[in-house]
Amino acid sequence: MKRPPRTHRVVAVVAVVTLVLPAVLRESALSVYILLELAAIVTVGVSLLMGYAGQVSLGQAAFYASGANAAALLSLHGFPTGIGLLVAPIVAAVFALIVGIPLLRLRGHHLAFATLATQLIYLSMVGRMHLTGGDIGLQGIPPLTLGPFVLHADRNYAYLAWAALALVVLITHNVMTSRPGRALRALATSEVAAESSGVPVGRYKLAVFALAAGFAGLAGGIYAFYVGYVAPGSFPVLLSFEYVVMAVVGGLGTIEGALVGAALVTVVVQSLNQVATLGGMPSYAPIVLSYAAYSGLLIVAVLFLPQGIVDKERLRALATRWRARWTTPR
Repeated sequence: MKRPPRTHRVVAVVAVVTLVLPAVLRESALSVYILLELAAIVTVGVSLLMGYAGQVSLGQAAFYASGANAAALLSLHGFPTGIGLLVAPIVAAVFALIVGIPLLRLRGHHLAFATLATQLIYLSMVGRMHLTGGDIGLQGIPPLTLGPFVLHADRNYAYLAWAALALVVLITHNVMTSRPGRALRALATSEVAAESSGVPVGRYKLAVFALAAGFAGLAGGIYAFYVGYVAPGSFPVLLSFEYVVMAVVGGLGTIEGALVGAALVTVVVQSLNQVATLGGMPSYAPIVLSYAAYSGLLIVAVLFLPQGIVDKERLRALATRWRARWTTPR
């Protein structure tokens, strides 16, 4: 009997381990695990958007927030919570289509700043609307109900987020290995060359922009039901930068890079937050240490691992170089 490829075996082992973790983690670690999974869902979309379509988005948290607000509003107005979760990614994708039509005419840093402005405008509008609770936000969001199951425990949300992440990974893998995925790769290399080859550049850019936003909206919907409260302050601009750092550190254009980057950055930031809350630390320590972590990881990745942590050849070369430096007699 032919054995499955080594990559498939590794993926299977990682899937089983991550599926078992919610059953053994403590409550405090379980909440971090859920946030890690939600961040990974968004980061997979960012990696697809930046690595395949070559489009930089610094406003991905706006789509995360739109999904969370949509799910919260529907559930608070009497709709089944399952409907709210289904609508969340749709609302985020439609939002991306609306703003993407004018924004995706821009390129490079102009597009990055425009997406950042989109998030700032969105948060400002939500903070002024009575429908969304203004700056106070939406409170009392009921727990998610799927059929006869009511998700109260953190462990239930951990499994739900795991299932959502698995779905996002499957969709992304199919996109990457399809003909449109190859067209997106060509688009990232050169839009002019891709268009001259018959690739509908504008349509593909808009489609992947909406898909990445849909992933963020799905994560936002889960977040709303898990936390039970959403407000403009729940989705700061720093959150969008966090997703970009995760994608770049892990490796753009790869699923495994997005997952590894999300795990690494989340663990590092959460560890620093615990340090920042120790006695004697100033109140602004968490935000300062978060910025320091993002900056440090991004600098290290750009200087030493430009293709991300998942670049095995680069890692092997760096390890060989450091081994030679420390073992060579002086």
